[in-house]
Amino acid sequence: MNATARREAALVLADGSVFEGEAIGAAPPDGIASGELVFNTVLTGYQEVLTDPSYAGQIITFTNPHIGNYGVNAADFESRRPFCRGLVVRDLARRHSNWRAEASLDDLLERYGVPGIAGIDTRRLTRLIRDTGALPGAFGTASEQALLAAARAEPGTDGVDLVAEVTTPEPYTVRFAGASDGRPLRIVAYDYGIKRTILRHLALIGEVEVVPAATTAADVLGREPDGVFLSNGPGDPAVVPYAVEAVGSLIGKVPVFGICLGHQIIGRAVGAATVKLPFGHHGGNHPVRELDTGQIDITSQNHNFAVHPDQLGRAEITHVNLNDGVCEGLRVPGERVFSVQHHPEAGPGPHEAGRHFDDFATMLRNGVS
Repeated sequence: MNATARREAALVLADGSVFEGEAIGAAPPDGIASGELVFNTVLTGYQEVLTDPSYAGQIITFTNPHIGNYGVNAADFESRRPFCRGLVVRDLARRHSNWRAEASLDDLLERYGVPGIAGIDTRRLTRLIRDTGALPGAFGTASEQALLAAARAEPGTDGVDLVAEVTTPEPYTVRFAGASDGRPLRIVAYDYGIKRTILRHLALIGEVEVVPAATTAADVLGREPDGVFLSNGPGDPAVVPYAVEAVGSLIGKVPVFGICLGHQIIGRAVGAATVKLPFGHHGGNHPVRELDTGQIDITSQNHNFAVHPDQLGRAEITHVNLNDGVCEGLRVPGERVFSVQHHPEAGPGPHEAGRHFDDFATMLRNGVS
């Protein structure tokens, strides 16, 4: 989009804070887009972040001031479309330059109906979110009074089943892409908002049947899987009791591995509590320590909720976040179950924790050997 086509816009938070900028992307209805403001600290990977279904219900602020410089392409989508409510940046690149680019970031926003705002003092906004916690907000070309009213009416992500908005409507299969001398392992993957990078990792282990979030345990067991995977996804694990019930019925009958929301659902299924963090973890540089070995990985993260470290039920902690002590991994003694809060598949981010997919593969192969 050229400079002359940009429209004056504003971002207004529920606490009354006002930020002036320029509208980018799609024009929202009545000139207002609202959602829960969060910030992400990655330096690259903006397309993967925008298309991660875990951001449903949220407006993404990038702390990196320069966004869009290498464009976008079809290969880097993490889902069928963006599910976030909007995008906030300091400076949207006016020209993109990369041999893989097929379009601009602004083109992507317009194509999928995602509104955005540029020219925002994202340093000030990030400090405000960090100090006060995630806040509802609204932005667009409407009046400040209208934006403030929309921000204060925005419910945020608490108590909302966002998984139902992003899960696949029908089962589908991702074929085995690895090398094997015998029968490929069979994995059933629950889609709570699954990322394509995760599916690529799982397909190196076996054939993957992806099923909707509300699929029952009986249905899953009827597919005779060697293991079950629980994906990432948006929102509060307390408002998806159907998922918790199904996972509770699967534990003890089949190996289970969970990432992010899947990790939280495992926790609740074995009696743990979950809590909302003040502003969540969203970025690609979070240090995580494995308690058994002392190994530290730099990890990719995207979550607003976490397992309560003092209310673990039958689970025990395997990993902790070195920034704030948040529970980053669980196992259930006596069961073939483990999970991590961070994203070992990255997409974007570092790949140091990718061995957890190897651990899952080993667990499955031991069960069929």
